[in-house]
Amino acid sequence: MEMQLPPHEGAELSVVDMHTGGEPLRIIVSGYPEVKGDSVLSKRRYVREHLDHLRRALMYEPRGHYDMYGALIVDSEIPEADLGVLFMHNEGYSTMCGHAVIALGRFAVDYKLVKEMQSPETQVNIHCPCGLVRAFVKYSDGKTGGVRFLSVPAFAFATDVTVAVEGFGDVTVDISYGGAFYAFVDAQRFGLDVTKSRTRDLVDAASAVTNAVKSQVKLHHPTSDDLAFLYGTILTDGKDDYSSDPTANICVFAEAQVDRSPTGSGVTARIALQYHKGLIQLNQTRTFQSGATGSQFTGKAVEETKCGDFKAVVVEVAGRAFYTGVSRFVQEPDDKLTHGFLLK
Repeated sequence: MEMQLPPHEGAELSVVDMHTGGEPLRIIVSGYPEVKGDSVLSKRRYVREHLDHLRRALMYEPRGHYDMYGALIVDSEIPEADLGVLFMHNEGYSTMCGHAVIALGRFAVDYKLVKEMQSPETQVNIHCPCGLVRAFVKYSDGKTGGVRFLSVPAFAFATDVTVAVEGFGDVTVDISYGGAFYAFVDAQRFGLDVTKSRTRDLVDAASAVTNAVKSQVKLHHPTSDDLAFLYGTILTDGKDDYSSDPTANICVFAEAQVDRSPTGSGVTARIALQYHKGLIQLNQTRTFQSGATGSQFTGKAVEETKCGDFKAVVVEVAGRAFYTGVSRFVQEPDDKLTHGFLLK
């Protein structure tokens, strides 16, 4: 029996749900009004100021959950872009999301958002708020598979920065950019293991670091002030030297949201940091493992470049995304909880 929505009043929102390495992605395909702005970054500002009730409706309960992640497809001002995208989560709007790019690459090919499909890979140009990201989707006999993408210029912002972290004293962190800024700390500094410790303990430690860096370190980005904010903290297993063995990490971002995947933009930033420190060379592939689910991405620096005065690298990240379903949501006008709520 084909399921249909019963008679109802109110707006409808249609989505395609996917996951990459266990991290959800809710791709919004209809139900949003026009997103105004002459650039993807200005559209990001517009949805934050005028349409945030729709983010809450789709990310929060009862339609979502505390750790839901979303992507809204928008028009891009860049001629070579196949699509523009705005990323959203429990706190607001990100500038880059690697797990979402991997999912969106496959989605764009399957839903024919690209002009021409090619085997063995189809290129999808995705305009993210941080810039144009080029994804390459395995494609053969009409079927899509794994995805790799080339990042915007990624760079180490600052290394060995000491911040006073509430409850933990002075902590030394590195800060790196992979489309978004992250602080990096070895979890052992807090007596924790990213694959074995309680998630609550990891979240508490990472959140304390994020709060400290936000209050004590001023970030800047060479191309836009909209990009100059700390997205979160990534706790690692400390295995930064190049090895063929996987290295694990866990990312806590936005409002204490836990990434179930190895974090694509985090892998980008971590590769840039390792390259800056001379721990990895160009085209040396590393495997990154999620401390939460055990899922894996690979990453490698493929090219030196510049971002303003920063020495930077272009990083290739690869992973797989899978479909989990499609949904049509409604917002009935007499539903007092229609705009969503969160339980912490």
